Amino acid sequence: MPQGEPVAVPNDGLSTRQRRNRPLLMVHTGDGKGKSTAAFGLALRGWNQGWSVGVFQFVKSAKWRIGEQTAVETLAELHAEKGIGGPMEWHKMGSGWSWSRRAGSADDHQAEAAEGWAEIKRRIRAQTHQLYVLDEFTYPINWGWVDIDDVVETLAGRQGQQHVVITGRRADPKLIEIADLVTEMTKIKHPMDVGQKGQRGIEW
Repeated sequence: MPQGEPVAVPNDGLSTRQRRNRPLLMVHTGDGKGKSTAAFGLALRGWNQGWSVGVFQFVKSAKWRIGEQTAVETLAELHAEKGIGGPMEWHKMGSGWSWSRRAGSADDHQAEAAEGWAEIKRRIRAQTHQLYVLDEFTYPINWGWVDIDDVVETLAGRQGQQHVVITGRRADPKLIEIADLVTEMTKIKHPMDVGQKGQRGIEW
């Protein structure tokens, strides 16, 4: 795609503008580092465009606060106070989804994943956000906590201008099939290979 030009122009009856603005389903998968980081970068771009952005973080413990969460919440406050950028929300697993305010533990993750996906479905039907970041969502799908056929039907049938980006290893083939953009992160080298643990500012 030299200079951002598409390889081919389909005969789909759409104008260049219509085709350019078509909402995308994006998947960041693979064993390499950077899947979530790239998705959060999209969230920042969305905020800058004035979009409503919803981040839904699966699997990670609620006790582990990553730097991107603080950044998203700070940008959300900036929007609320000064109207800069767009509204942003961050919800994550571990102690109950943030809209339910319930206590929880690791044993509750399966139920919380199902509850979280149900909430995301409600928001998609209501066209609440222009960008949804479903971080580490491949894992509850792979573990059978969330039904892949329900995910495919919901995402393929979403209305309006709703972009979705999903991260996590081993993305289900059904998800890859309906996605518009799939990137596989491949690890070549990693500091952990030589015994170096994650560090502040790089991993969180």
